[in-house]
Amino acid sequence: MDVGILAFGGYVPRSRLQRAEIGKTHAWYNPGLKGLARGERAIANWDEDAITMAVEAARDCLTGQDRSAVSAVFMASTSFPFDDRQNAGVVADALNLKSGLMTLDLAASQRAGSSGLTVALQAANGSESPILFAASERRQTKAASPQELTYGDGAAALLVGTGDIVARFIGAHSETVDFVDHFRRAGNAFDYAWEERWLRDEGYLKIVPAAIEAVLAKTGIAAAEITTFCFPAAMKRVAGQLAKMTGLNDSAVADNLQAVCGETGAAHPVVMLVHALETAAPGDRILVTGFGQGCDALIFEATEAIKSLPERAGISGHLARRRADTNYARFLTVNGLVNVEEGIRAEVDKHTGLSTHYRNRDMAQRMVGGCCRECGTLQFPKSNICVNPNCGAVGTQDDHAFADKTARLNSFTADRLTYSPDPPAYYGMIQFEEGGRLMADFTDIDPDQELEVGMAMKLMFRVKDYDRNRGFRRYFWKAAPDTDAAAGGQLAEAAE
Repeated sequence: MDVGILAFGGYVPRSRLQRAEIGKTHAWYNPGLKGLARGERAIANWDEDAITMAVEAARDCLTGQDRSAVSAVFMASTSFPFDDRQNAGVVADALNLKSGLMTLDLAASQRAGSSGLTVALQAANGSESPILFAASERRQTKAASPQELTYGDGAAALLVGTGDIVARFIGAHSETVDFVDHFRRAGNAFDYAWEERWLRDEGYLKIVPAAIEAVLAKTGIAAAEITTFCFPAAMKRVAGQLAKMTGLNDSAVADNLQAVCGETGAAHPVVMLVHALETAAPGDRILVTGFGQGCDALIFEATEAIKSLPERAGISGHLARRRADTNYARFLTVNGLVNVEEGIRAEVDKHTGLSTHYRNRDMAQRMVGGCCRECGTLQFPKSNICVNPNCGAVGTQDDHAFADKTARLNSFTADRLTYSPDPPAYYGMIQFEEGGRLMADFTDIDPDQELEVGMAMKLMFRVKDYDRNRGFRRYFWKAAPDTDAAAGGQLAEAAE
């Protein structure tokens, strides 16, 4: 059976920092940055990282899919929150997948996304159980650096395997060359980059064509038959040059999303692939490349099944859910690039008892509550006694997942006394529409947004807090305004 992509999904944070704000701030120091100060870049919230974004992309990918069939979770990133804790394992836990599966982290190169996808496809070949592959990136940048303007945060996910595939995997080729255009040694927060001309002339224009020509020869596909060419680099016009050098049509060159998102590092080949699949027609052939100490080149062909894939947000949907951000000082602060006075309320030891963390993982990471077998009442957290006053049965609670349930806002508070990295701290009570309540922290609240009782809310996997003394971070589910539900309600009202 053919192996390929069964489903796809994406995630881009809502906040988009306007590059003009970065340019204005640093023009006195580096006037050359003005040339890059156009468009906007996606920036993660203070409680987002590579893990949380991978979870959201994977949730989008698994829309309409049987999660119990997933046999493995592979994750690629160069900005993993943990060096010695399996990040893919946290993703699998947050998705409430079975424990009997393989998890694998892939890192250490901007090619981790494309190479990881190749490995996932090879592992899934001939297997009846699909593999979930996610690539996610939140890289730190120095203030006033070109990377601060060109990088972006985001994630994408693919479910690969055999069966009713939406895109057939045609073939791949890898060129491995220890060409160092930038690097980050262990313990450093920021990349050290060499000049762009060197990267373009000796890297992109010499290494990438070799990979493209090899995969075309290996698969027997003519360059003119490629419908979409995904080259994940921020540099202008290079993709067009590569197309000309290798015989690809100019019309095949895909938008690199630099103007609206930024380059999402190891995740960007997968981000661009997902973006291409969203509008692909059966028969379209997509060539995607990944560059970093060599080049990977993979070719996919869309099938008839792509027309029947359940609707999802994908990259396009998340790009549309944007909020223009002009607060550059906030960006610097939440990324730890300036030292701000946090006040004495921030001086709390966030020590996490690992035994307690493990015992509560079903509630905290999987968002599993209870459902009473006697009366059907849902409750979170799960307890030994049913909360229904007309029931009160003991020992009748079955596991019940809440993460994907819709909810409504019951009450809320904006607290400027409690410490928050992004004040005020929003929290309140949400009511799940099928039953159950949760007192939750809120996230992704727009500064100009007015919360209203009864508004639609959804749960998102986020960082709960940081243990700065020991380097540990705890995750939990937070409530955010469900803009999709709100938009759907407005459309329904307009139709009436």
